[in-house]
Amino acid sequence: MSQPLLIEHHEGVDWVTLNRPESLNALDPPLIDALNLYFQGLQRNRDTRVVVLKGAGANFCAGLDLKHAMARRGGQAEPPGVTESLDSQRRIADIVMLMRRAPQPIIALVQGAAAGGGFALALAADIRIAAKNARMNCAFIKLGLGGCDIGTSYFLPRLVGVSVASELILTGRFIQADRALAVGLVSEVVEVADLDAAANPYVEAMMTASPVGLRLSKECINMSVDAGSIEAVIAMEDRNQVLCSRSEDFQEGIRAFLEKRKPVYIRR
Repeated sequence: MSQPLLIEHHEGVDWVTLNRPESLNALDPPLIDALNLYFQGLQRNRDTRVVVLKGAGANFCAGLDLKHAMARRGGQAEPPGVTESLDSQRRIADIVMLMRRAPQPIIALVQGAAAGGGFALALAADIRIAAKNARMNCAFIKLGLGGCDIGTSYFLPRLVGVSVASELILTGRFIQADRALAVGLVSEVVEVADLDAAANPYVEAMMTASPVGLRLSKECINMSVDAGSIEAVIAMEDRNQVLCSRSEDFQEGIRAFLEKRKPVYIRR
């Protein structure tokens, strides 16, 4: 059997591929476990500085593998209890929380379908680049569930505003790539064949940042989104700048800037 998650590491960058193309990269237990294990491991990982997340084949991720879930439930005499259901629910939700806690910036490359849980994975990334054929939706409400799931009601209003978020969550309708770009959901839209290459300028720019500066910047953005005041945000920014200015990387960054060259940072 093929691995549900492929990880290729190249010079500080992990290219992570959801590898169930025959099932539209839908989330089944092995893939869910693999994603949890991978993102858990990033917290103390100093070799990986940037993550690029994508799907194998023509789609990003179609969400939960409903065929697998229904087949598993079909063999049970009664529906699973509350505790078992909550455990299953939380295993998927843990992925997006781990993505936000990961110190590395995450770039999602979205092509084809990013539905339900797949949409949640894309939303949990720091930057989204879409292929022209990308279509994304909160599929949950179409399945007899609530429309808010796996962090979508947290991410969407912050990314596109309450009005558009309400439309997507309450109707389950798809948002296409061109509109996603117009409302700020994705950073750019490219041809399908150019999707991988479109990530390179973002990766290269991040790799010229100091490792500690990049990690602290993601942390600061996360905290600022929910900060109660500008004073709290400024305090976090001040703390980060003082920490960065005391590192060896700051001296290298200044030298590289003055010498008009790319900085060479020690990985840590």
